[in-house]
Amino acid sequence: MHDPSLYLRPLSDDDVDAVSALARTVWQATYPALISQAQIDAMLADRYSPQRIRAQLGDPRQAWWVALQGAIPAGFAHVLLEGVRCKLDKLYVHPDHQRQGIGGALLNACADWARAHQARQLWLQVNRGNTQAIRAYEKYGFRIVESRVFDIGGGFVMDDYMMERAL
Repeated sequence: MHDPSLYLRPLSDDDVDAVSALARTVWQATYPALISQAQIDAMLADRYSPQRIRAQLGDPRQAWWVALQGAIPAGFAHVLLEGVRCKLDKLYVHPDHQRQGIGGALLNACADWARAHQARQLWLQVNRGNTQAIRAYEKYGFRIVESRVFDIGGGFVMDDYMMERAL
C-alpha cells in the first residue's frame, strides 16, 4: 500500500455498519452483469447483514479485517478456518480504491492469520464471470482447481471456480 493514510486493522463492532454498506457498493459495481439484482439483494441480506457479521466477530475460527482510507472503509476481508485449510470467504475493495495494493494487503493479513492458526492452504470461490477477480487471485498465487455450481436456495445458484494456494 502506497498511501500512508491507508491502514488495516481487525474489524471492530463499530465498523460493521460501514462494512455492510461497503459490501452493497462493491456488489452493485461488480455483480449486475453476472447475477440478477434479486440474487444480489438476497446474498447481501444473508451474508452481509450487520447481525451476521457481528455474530462472526465472536467466533475464534473466523477473522475480519477492514482497510481504512483515513476513517473511511475502503475494503474488507473475512476468513474461516477449516482444519488445515482456511477459506478466504470475502475480500472486497471499493471500486475507487482498486489496484492500489489494498486487496493484496488484505490477502496477506488473511494468509498470515491462517498460517498462525496452522492452516496450510488458503482457498476461495469466485464467480466464473468475474475475470478481474480471477486475474487478481492468480497474480497472488491462486490456481483454479474446480468449477462448480452451488444451489443456494431461493431459485439462485452460484457458478464458481474453486481456487487455492499453499501457505
